[in-house]
Amino acid sequence: MRLTTKGRYAVTALLDLAIHADTGPVNLADISQRQGISLSYLEQLFAKLRRCELVSSIRGPGGGYRLGKKPHAIRIAHIIDAVNESVDATKCQGKGNCQQGETCLTHHLWEDLSQQIHDFLGSISLADLINKSEIKRIAAQQDQRQELLLQPELDGARIAATFLQ
Repeated sequence: MRLTTKGRYAVTALLDLAIHADTGPVNLADISQRQGISLSYLEQLFAKLRRCELVSSIRGPGGGYRLGKKPHAIRIAHIIDAVNESVDATKCQGKGNCQQGETCLTHHLWEDLSQQIHDFLGSISLADLINKSEIKRIAAQQDQRQELLLQPELDGARIAATFLQ
């Protein structure tokens, strides 16, 4: 199965945005720092997400991004589709030329699997993910790490000790 980095990063970034939506517009630099995704890559992804109205941008001081719809209305499949990605389990990227330019015996099986995966991702919303306890725990750890990194008076040993507890 093939789901590229672009699709994974888009889902991760929008989930981060949804988690932090209650604090106002979210800066891409903050998402970049929390998720380890380059800022320039996020800018490219968010341009596509904005065109599909999954996010909106607010300019100026205190600006950033907001979700374009409520979290329950944004499905994971919508995010992947918005960045022009597909979930593809076929060897031929769905072209049907898997075996010497012809369709292979199992092409339709892998095509059906791709559709099942897309349907599964279409059944999951950002709200579903936000409400998962393990996602809440990971997000809290990321927020704590980001806060510690923004405190220049803390040295590396104290930061490390905080995460080893």
